Amino acid sequence: MKIAILITSDAGESTAKQLQRELHESVTLFSVERREGCCGIDSVFTFVASHFKEFEAFVFISAMGICVRAIAPCVVSKYADPAVINIDPAGNYVVPVLSGHIGGANQLARRFARILGTKAVITTQSDAAGLWALDLLAREYGWKEEHVLSMNEFIIRFVNKQPTALLLDIRDRGTEMLERECPDHVTIFYHIEDIPIEKYKLIIVVSPFVYDVDLPILYYRPLVLHLGLGCRKQCESDGVWQYICQTMLENGFSPLSVKTIGTIELKKNEPLIAEIALKFGVTPMIYGTQELEGIEVPNPSEKVFEVAGVYGVAEAVALKSAHNVKLLLEKQKAQIKKGNDFTFAIAMDSNAERGGFIEIVGAGPGDPELVSVRGKYLLEKADLILYAGSLVPIELTYYAKPGATVRSSASMTLEEQFILMKEFYDRGLLIVRLHTGDPCIYGAIQEQMSFFDHYGMRYRITPGISSFLAAAAALHSQFTIPEKVQSIILTRGEGRTPMPEKEKLHLLARSQSTMCIFLSASIADEVQRELLECYPPETPVAACYHLTWKDEKIFRGQLCNLASIMRENNLTLTTMIVVGDAIDNRTGLSRLYSSHFTHMFRKGDDNC
Repeated sequence: MKIAILITSDAGESTAKQLQRELHESVTLFSVERREGCCGIDSVFTFVASHFKEFEAFVFISAMGICVRAIAPCVVSKYADPAVINIDPAGNYVVPVLSGHIGGANQLARRFARILGTKAVITTQSDAAGLWALDLLAREYGWKEEHVLSMNEFIIRFVNKQPTALLLDIRDRGTEMLERECPDHVTIFYHIEDIPIEKYKLIIVVSPFVYDVDLPILYYRPLVLHLGLGCRKQCESDGVWQYICQTMLENGFSPLSVKTIGTIELKKNEPLIAEIALKFGVTPMIYGTQELEGIEVPNPSEKVFEVAGVYGVAEAVALKSAHNVKLLLEKQKAQIKKGNDFTFAIAMDSNAERGGFIEIVGAGPGDPELVSVRGKYLLEKADLILYAGSLVPIELTYYAKPGATVRSSASMTLEEQFILMKEFYDRGLLIVRLHTGDPCIYGAIQEQMSFFDHYGMRYRITPGISSFLAAAAALHSQFTIPEKVQSIILTRGEGRTPMPEKEKLHLLARSQSTMCIFLSASIADEVQRELLECYPPETPVAACYHLTWKDEKIFRGQLCNLASIMRENNLTLTTMIVVGDAIDNRTGLSRLYSSHFTHMFRKGDDNC
């Protein structure tokens, strides 16, 4: 942001300069008095009057009266005015004065307060009550607003806690937040027919669909619709966009939710494609014939196949863009005037659809507090938690909501796991498959994803903190040491699972990097033998048992004693072996703290 900070007294100078040092935005200091690093101005009042539209935010380090009198003649509306914040000269209170939501003054005030170690005084009613800022949701989550009443009308009803129905018939990052942080006066629904309209004064809807109800609706339109388009050669664009929009509305879809416009490569230079994409504010997506092969369309045409190599351009493109197998709106044939034939079809983004969903969650190394914030939320929301038996502490499943099914996969075959997950998925429920550490490291998720892909099941992966990171923390060690060790190798010894020839331990050991060895406690003798081919015998090692669990144990020593350390302490399972000079190393200076490295500080413009 382009921010102007106005200093009106000597007492406020240090506060202003502290803010300038911390901010990454383009910050300029202004002062009537001559001050080092500040641009001189004749008067605060004349400066603000002349430059009110040139800055995105004004910060007054002054008495509130000065701030109010300076901005009063310039105020137009919250949709046009910059953010204005007032900070008393002692830096005790940070007060957003103007454009708290739309202009971002509230957010800036909180940030400034954190920098100064003081309090932000937020007086906006929704913020004070801990409610959603309705006028910011669309911007924050990439939605578009649509409503008949003014936004202020909806905000007044909402902040006064009038009974509100929230309809969420798609899912995305924003709807997850709304579900997670739902106020007491709001009731969530997933189907319009389930809402007893007479009980509510307001409906908030996050949806691409148009509903006809006798109640004010505040729509947020998520970008989840994919439009496939085909046309006759040199088809004129006059009236086509209007026709498409009208057809969408008649079928209950909002044009504001269109995310992509696509066509086949054969049509990429058609003026109609470029014009429609421009109208929807997107870049056309162009697909080659091979990319569309195998997509089954509900209205195949042999004639289209002869020309384009696919059985339906509009339908195939819509399905391809949406990663879906079904259409919301099948192929529509239209002709604005003779010789101007075109077709279009619409599909919903598959990831946005409500219904069954599988979340593969990294549980972290063991401590329930080390699961990610998103992972914890998903565990609290899940209908089925299938966790990896003895590898994941049962305490992590205590986040489950009442009524959730919690099962261990330890005694299940893969087929039994799939059957259980699919049962819940087909009922439209949320499944959390909970894996130890991060799922990408020896997580055995490849077979599961292959199954999900085969059955067209939607899923996502939430990463977790790996045990090798927990090892570094437990050992108080930085695993990369400047000019000595710059690589970390995550691997395992060769047990029942053969290792690729080029990944044998003795070959990886040539680099003498920090090595974190998983799943190898039972073959410690072989691990030690291979590592000693390249590492010196006195190389530090650590055997880390149940990292972050309640019974965590760490055993340090030298590589030449690794096998005996493992035997003497009966370490056979869930033990990570760490090898390398980085363990407990306190030498080597990072360039970040070297005298040759200079931080880049933003300074005021000396040419002001």
